[in-house]
Amino acid sequence: MALATTAGAQLTAALRPQLVMLVDDIRARISADPDELEVWRATHTEAIAEKRTAASWTDWSEDQITQAAVGWLLTSVFVRFCEDNLLLGKNRVWIAGPDRGLRQRAEDAENEFYRQNQSLSYREWLETAFEALSACAATRALVDNHAALNIASPSSDAVQALLAFWRRTSDDGELIWSFADPTLSTRFLGDLYQDLSDFAKKKYALLQTPEFVEEFILDRTMEPALRDRPLEGFALIDPTCGSGHFLLGAFARLVERWHQAAPGMELRARVDRALASVHGVDINPFAVAIAKFRLIVAALQACGEASLLDAPKFTLNLAAGDALLHGPERDGTDAFDFDDRRVDKNAIASGFSYSTEDASTLRKFLTPGSYDVVVGNPPYIVVSDKALNDRYRELYSYCKGTYALTVPFMELFFKLARSGDRAGWTGQITSNSFMKRQFGVPLIEDFLANRDLHLIADTSGAYIPGHGTPTLILTGRNRSRRTDTVRAVLGIQGEPGAPVEPENGLVWRAIVENLDKPGFENQLISVVDVPRNLLERHPWSLSGGGAAELQVAIEEASSSALGAHTRVIGRTCHTGADEGYFGRAGCWQRISIGDRHTVELVTGNALRDWTCTVEVSSIFPYDQSLKPTIADPYLHRALWRNRTLLSARREPGGTHAEIGLTWFEWSRWHPERFSVPLGIAFAFVATHNHFVLDRGGKVFKQSAPVIKLPKDATEDDHLRLLGTLNSSTACFWLKQNSHDKGNGGIGGGIASEEWERFFEFTGTTLKDFPLPQRLPLNRSATIDKLARRVAEHEPAAALENGATKPVIESAHTEHTRLRALMIAEQEELDWEMYLNYGLIDADLTVPAGTSPEIRTGQRAFEIVLARRVAAGDVETAWFSRHGSTPITDIPSHWPDAYKQLVEKRIEAIESNKFVRLLERPEYKRRWAGDSWDTKLQEALKNWLLDKLEDRSLWFGAQGTPAPRSVGELAGHVETNSEFIEALDLWAGRKDAPVTATLVTLLSDQSVPYLAALRYKESGLRKRAEWERVWDLQRQEDAGLVVATDIPVPPKYTGADFAKQSYWSHRGKLDVPKERFILYPNAGRETDPTPLLGWAGWDHAQQGIALAAIYAQREAEGVDLERLTPLVAGIAELLPWVRQWHSGVDPTFSLDLADYLTAQLHEKSAAVDTAVDDLKRWRPASTTRGRSAAPRKVAPQ
Repeated sequence: MALATTAGAQLTAALRPQLVMLVDDIRARISADPDELEVWRATHTEAIAEKRTAASWTDWSEDQITQAAVGWLLTSVFVRFCEDNLLLGKNRVWIAGPDRGLRQRAEDAENEFYRQNQSLSYREWLETAFEALSACAATRALVDNHAALNIASPSSDAVQALLAFWRRTSDDGELIWSFADPTLSTRFLGDLYQDLSDFAKKKYALLQTPEFVEEFILDRTMEPALRDRPLEGFALIDPTCGSGHFLLGAFARLVERWHQAAPGMELRARVDRALASVHGVDINPFAVAIAKFRLIVAALQACGEASLLDAPKFTLNLAAGDALLHGPERDGTDAFDFDDRRVDKNAIASGFSYSTEDASTLRKFLTPGSYDVVVGNPPYIVVSDKALNDRYRELYSYCKGTYALTVPFMELFFKLARSGDRAGWTGQITSNSFMKRQFGVPLIEDFLANRDLHLIADTSGAYIPGHGTPTLILTGRNRSRRTDTVRAVLGIQGEPGAPVEPENGLVWRAIVENLDKPGFENQLISVVDVPRNLLERHPWSLSGGGAAELQVAIEEASSSALGAHTRVIGRTCHTGADEGYFGRAGCWQRISIGDRHTVELVTGNALRDWTCTVEVSSIFPYDQSLKPTIADPYLHRALWRNRTLLSARREPGGTHAEIGLTWFEWSRWHPERFSVPLGIAFAFVATHNHFVLDRGGKVFKQSAPVIKLPKDATEDDHLRLLGTLNSSTACFWLKQNSHDKGNGGIGGGIASEEWERFFEFTGTTLKDFPLPQRLPLNRSATIDKLARRVAEHEPAAALENGATKPVIESAHTEHTRLRALMIAEQEELDWEMYLNYGLIDADLTVPAGTSPEIRTGQRAFEIVLARRVAAGDVETAWFSRHGSTPITDIPSHWPDAYKQLVEKRIEAIESNKFVRLLERPEYKRRWAGDSWDTKLQEALKNWLLDKLEDRSLWFGAQGTPAPRSVGELAGHVETNSEFIEALDLWAGRKDAPVTATLVTLLSDQSVPYLAALRYKESGLRKRAEWERVWDLQRQEDAGLVVATDIPVPPKYTGADFAKQSYWSHRGKLDVPKERFILYPNAGRETDPTPLLGWAGWDHAQQGIALAAIYAQREAEGVDLERLTPLVAGIAELLPWVRQWHSGVDPTFSLDLADYLTAQLHEKSAAVDTAVDDLKRWRPASTTRGRSAAPRKVAPQ
């Protein structure tokens, strides 16, 4: 038996399959009822018209169905909790109970219910338990008219399975899940809230606030608020309440306050007064349900009652709804009138309400100026729903650019607080992204600059479970600024590891224990009172330990800013739909798109250590004059499938159609940047600064912006800047002024060392980068030349000279030597820049090209770091993560002069505070990346796969497509000695078995020919929407419909595909980019190896291949079950064949559309399946489950 109240994570994991079952069941019930489906689609249409969503039908309905399913599941959890703790009476049970007698009583009662109600079923029985909650005054709010379980109901069979889940017993006959708990702990519901539904977790950015964070924020907001105002009428709200952590903490404090203030008042009255002061709103209905239940239980305990039947009707001020949208009217406008801006928020936002929303209650709760305290942990995400994104932008004046929800919620928190002499307090833990990113400029300079801020604490270095996004805690009051300073906690070093008890983490304890000690500083944080004027300007920097002083020194040494020397900084292109244009090198040529319409595409990941490694090719829908074109038929075919989605791409001025762009061109294209060859590209997001000199012929997306100098700028002009930007000094300055993205986003954990943290380096920030008078031309030119030579000896480049062991070994040796010289010259560059910025007085470098080779681990700062590790002063993964060996002595093989120079550098690190700060791992080049062996494996794999794509392998003598088993492919290549040598090298063994090795090599390089084999059921539902869109597009081409009548189809996710490898090839738009087609279970009985086709075949060729496979297997006498999917594959291809291949084909001298149509009808008859039924074919399930115990058959 597991105690569910202390096993939240385990219970959540066990309930997730139950939720999937309920979601599938409710979806099937709606789809099977035409009238109900019509109502749902009409509601979706209305929600779109009222601008409550821009989600596709699939995504919108999935959210609503999930809410309904969670509503049923959670309410069953509430019932079980009440049963096992006898909260609804000692003998009142419906599902189970705390002992065997009560469990039997529940089943007996159920059987009696069926005896008396012959027409009712399992669902109605469970509803009687829900009715008991409704009949109880204390729990009525859990199942009121706005409860999510009212959205839709599951079938009787699904409820039967749910009942069976709760009644499962272990071998000793005890329930697997028991809720009997004398403490009545509801913390397990927090785990359910956060992790029960992947769909909801992603959509709503679900994340619990740890109790220690909630307590800290309440200490800094609620306590001071209570000190200066009466307890009577006190009001607190969390407009992002989630599962209710802040509300529970506030309620407990208020109960204690009422005990102290009115000991003579009846206990229930004191509890209800406390409860009445607490308010919560959340966009997620099941979060609100959990928060309600937790408050009910807390109130019950506070009243000293053991039964909910004896408890009063508690005042529960919680509501489900979007706090950013709902608000009250006031003389035709609402109270959101800060900064002379008044908006009729109700008219804009409340024209449509979901069934889970009580619009009048939401307007009441969200009345501005109503609360003494506003606290919470708002979501940090950027809203992906375009309708909501636009509406928030209309309602909240500080939402600019690609804003995160941090911005409107910051505004909302302050506006909900009271104003005047007893101004309300606000406190929140939120993303710090607004501090450095451009969307934060108006929030900082126009909004927060005029607010009374009390605390800004950098918590990005603290270990806060689940928070991978760097955060800060901000408190203030809803009034104009009253002081000249703001208390701030500045970060110096992050938590060295994940503590066992997060509330006792070193950084967190340093914050809590020293917050009220201005001037305090240790190795982790600084506590200072920051002048308000420094907080009036964007960006904010919350770095301590002398960082601010070093930044000032660098800027004072500057003679000009980078922006003064540049023409533009930014991307070359923005497609607006990358998955439809981008693919691995060679994938577009595979489908006959020529080189004229493809271009090398540079992403941020391709830019590392002075080198650009291009692995992506983009469709280039432009002609030689760089004007949009779709004239090439193969280009047109590739893009047509996404036409509706591409047409709907939205730019600031509207969709492509609305702003005069063609449907096929990129959303943004800067030919003037592309036509100038030279530029300095850089990684937009990285742990360190990576700038690379580009010499033309490539395009750069947002993750790899490019710096373009004036047209007359020379290569030397670029090199001067290149070296400066690649220095450790530049890395420091950029990190001080750039957004810290942490280590993986929400739920991604924390970066335990500063050098692991990712930063966002923007063009706007770079324009202000301070340049010194002297720029490092010679050093930069030397490193750039070395970088190009290193690239020439990378494994992929080496294989162009032959896939043989001697060629590879020679390239490896030279690659290692050249890279060691690069490391040495980079070290010289860093120290040269310290002199150029005036941070040291003496030149501590050697002339360019004269440094000895240096390996990672041998640089001066690494020797200092190794000494500190040896002394026990610090722990670090720097050496192990970068494959180097820590050394405490200067290498003896270096020339004496160089050893003496390095000794001086070490002395400078120890004596010069600025150098000591710069010579730290977070600012020094990591030289990280895949090892030579890893890159060689990938290069060999691609070389072998390229050879296996040779057209001669995939076409017969008459030009017909020729499917091949892997065994057949082995027979074709085993006489090719170069191929076999490369295959052995890839396999890591001599004389590797060719067939078995090819099976391994090709195992993840193909995607099945048929949708039912590619997708899970969720993917098939989306595929059906796409097929509907394609049909409408064909009608549009025929002039039968207009484009505005065609809905935008939904995007896929990895969860929609049967295998991860299929998803990796296809992506969000399901664009075929794989090398091969897989025909599962379609090969010869005598050949067990996979049967493949070439993904370069067009639709007609794929259809011919299927017909040929069918004929071969039919001749062998295989079962119809194996032939049916082959016929379904022909049916799936036929619309494309008719579209692109009607008319006489010159190769075959017949109309392939007519031919395959005849083949389809002939073969569908042979497998005894109507053509229209072929799409319903599914592969046999490979999993087995245990069905619920049989019970009375009842109407559904």
